[in-house]
Amino acid sequence: MEELTMYSIGDVATMMGINPSALRFYDRQGLLPFVARDKAGRRQFSKNDLNFIEVIDCLKKSGVPVKDIGHFVQLCMAGDSTLHERYAYLDKEEQMLQDKLRETQAQLDFLRYKKWYYKTSVEAGTEKIHFAPGTNEVDPQTKAIYQKELAHCQNLRDLIDLAQDDA
Repeated sequence: MEELTMYSIGDVATMMGINPSALRFYDRQGLLPFVARDKAGRRQFSKNDLNFIEVIDCLKKSGVPVKDIGHFVQLCMAGDSTLHERYAYLDKEEQMLQDKLRETQAQLDFLRYKKWYYKTSVEAGTEKIHFAPGTNEVDPQTKAIYQKELAHCQNLRDLIDLAQDDA
């Protein structure tokens, strides 16, 4: 029979790129009910435990509240009778992450537009190049000009980044 390899909290932290204090936090929050302990009370992780920890860490980094992660772990511990519920839970989390990504992408797109706006202003020596004629207001066509340049650019960095001499 093959001997079961067990890992210390330090081993797991190193292997998974997670701070040991995060693993201790997960344990204190009841997210690691599957982790064995040796006679001295030290956590002993199996290879299978690493799969659970990867899911927990992913959910935590995705902004899922600890109590919800705990509920998911309990569903996992309950076995096959919760497979559909676990799938539905992850499906909901996926949708929420996709929504966050769209929101973050929209923010990044706007930030890049503003970088282009200021880069071109710096290069021209004035922000007035973006103003409607005879006003101090941004011309409504400015964003459309950026979008057109963006659609035809080969390198986004060239479009939005100042040359080192200008920075």
